[in-house]
Amino acid sequence: ITHNVAHSERTHCVVEQYLSQQWFVKMKPLAEDVLKYQADEETKINFYPERFEKTFNGWLENIEDWCISRQLWWGHRIPAWYNTVTGETYVGETDPEDTTNWVQDEDVLDTWFSSALWPFATLGWPEETADLERYYPTNTMVTGYDIIFFWVARMAFQARHFTKNRPFKDVLIHGLLRDAQGRKMSKSLGNGIDPMKVIEEYGIDALRFFLTTNSTPGQDMRYIPEKVEAAGNFINKIWNASRFVFMNLPEGMKVEDVDLTHLSLADAWIINRLNETITHVTENMEKYEFALVGNELYSFVWDDFCSWYVEMSKTALNGTDEVAKHAAQSTLYVCLKAIVSLLQPFMPFVTEEIYDLLPGAKESINLESWPTVIENVTACDLSAMARVISAIQKIREVKIVNDLKPSTLIHIALKDLDGNTIMADEAMSAIIMKLAKAEWQDILEGDLTVEAIQGGSLY
Repeated sequence: ITHNVAHSERTHCVVEQYLSQQWFVKMKPLAEDVLKYQADEETKINFYPERFEKTFNGWLENIEDWCISRQLWWGHRIPAWYNTVTGETYVGETDPEDTTNWVQDEDVLDTWFSSALWPFATLGWPEETADLERYYPTNTMVTGYDIIFFWVARMAFQARHFTKNRPFKDVLIHGLLRDAQGRKMSKSLGNGIDPMKVIEEYGIDALRFFLTTNSTPGQDMRYIPEKVEAAGNFINKIWNASRFVFMNLPEGMKVEDVDLTHLSLADAWIINRLNETITHVTENMEKYEFALVGNELYSFVWDDFCSWYVEMSKTALNGTDEVAKHAAQSTLYVCLKAIVSLLQPFMPFVTEEIYDLLPGAKESINLESWPTVIENVTACDLSAMARVISAIQKIREVKIVNDLKPSTLIHIALKDLDGNTIMADEAMSAIIMKLAKAEWQDILEGDLTVEAIQGGSLY
């Protein structure tokens, strides 16, 4: 005869079942109460991703009574007493009035019973404390999908029963961190990662940025050291960019000195891109889409700000036009302050360090307001700037293919998608000549190399 035998996933020992006396909580009335509130948009607990609400509701709809007693050494004692003389059982919030001949049950409460009290018990409940009034219900609860039943559901019905309120407004469900092969980390497999060693090698901000921005709500993720290293490189990029900004800000600069009224094409472009980034990041933060936030910030900081604007700003910073120089300095300041503020939730230590050096910094970046779109900034044709960047990239590629030094001056012309020659304005010409070492040529003669760029062709 062949039959299935249950084994412990930790010890692999055979699990032997036997009947014993335990304490239970009647769950149906508690579950029905939560489901009633879940049907109301104003009182329900919102799940992100939304699909986990069906998982949550489905468990409550098919609820079974909960065994709350455990035969362990540590925990909250079961509030039950037995009279050794009469055999009477007493259950209550307080000890029996006459403790003579009464013995308390030696079992303890299930740890999830105690944990379910956390949202309000930690704030002074059952007393009406200032902390309870201010912080309860909690805004957001972050937890894994593997303990929706164990913890989230039990917090929900305990809160409804004891406080007549939901314990939190939103629940963000994340997946599990697995090893590089996709296996669950466990002691038995020996594939766990010591976070302290990772922090020692790559830094705590690098680990935090990797974990938060590589995680899609509700989906498992794999621990890949190369991605943590890439996060560390990103932080180094931010640090070096901040050093450039501080080196080029005027000594004794004050916040009142910031002036964005006379922006160059490059200045206006990066401020408009910053506004786009603030908008997209804020929208995705409110939806807990941290992976999208990470991609947006990485692209803006690494590509737009560090790789392009920092280089573009050098023309004004090193030039003799004081108005253009001050505009570039103001733009650098505004961008850096917004960057560290947007990144603070993901890398709190390096952003605090940089923020403290900014003119007008408060006692901590934690006291700073969340960035908002900068109003009344000079409008900028972002597609025109994209064409400039695309042209510079192609010019550099042409030089590499033809074994030309980066400093070699070449002549170029641009045509739009309809074949019309594009005359670069003075601002665009200055950027291309500076970064690509090229000059415009209006008349096209002889054999020409054609390269496709964004919005047209490069000759």
